[in-house]
Amino acid sequence: MELIFATHNEGKVHEIQNIVGDNIKILSLTDIGYLEEIPETGSTFNENAFVKANTIYQIYRKPIFADDSGLEVRALNGRPGVYSARYAGVGLKNFEPHIVKLLNELNGVKDRKARFKSVICLIINDKTYYFEGLINGQIIDHPRGNNGFGYDPIFVPDGYTKTFAEMDLDEKNKISHRSQAIRKMIDFIMSEPQISE
Repeated sequence: MELIFATHNEGKVHEIQNIVGDNIKILSLTDIGYLEEIPETGSTFNENAFVKANTIYQIYRKPIFADDSGLEVRALNGRPGVYSARYAGVGLKNFEPHIVKLLNELNGVKDRKARFKSVICLIINDKTYYFEGLINGQIIDHPRGNNGFGYDPIFVPDGYTKTFAEMDLDEKNKISHRSQAIRKMIDFIMSEPQISE
């Protein structure tokens, strides 16, 4: 089975292909020749995931999913949230400015509780389904680790001492918000014979 993943983020594609294994081939927007960016115009993770999935579904009419994920920091009233990827501005070449902005806002703040949230929107056979994953943790003062992407270098999941960026992909994928949502989606697809054929 092939599933289109409405993203150009090859880090996410690699992460999700690692989770689903060989039974499902994950195709990125680049793989299918769709080179435009899809504007995230929603005010919630669900809305943004739907906009991305539906934009591509209306063109290709094939099974597709999109995720919208973000970091919600308690001391910042849930920010950056849906703006995680554009927190310090849009069109930036790397993620460092977003991390710097977040750490500056948390400078001197004792409450470092945060959570990553991922919402997957799956559109298949003209029906829409949602799957969610959450992981709680803490924001540390300085980036650590070279793996992963986004805010991974400053997020330590509860019960761990390593940041997501210090974990290898297999370790991260056992616990991450995105892997939780993806596993729920895959379990759903496999439990519905008319979908997984």
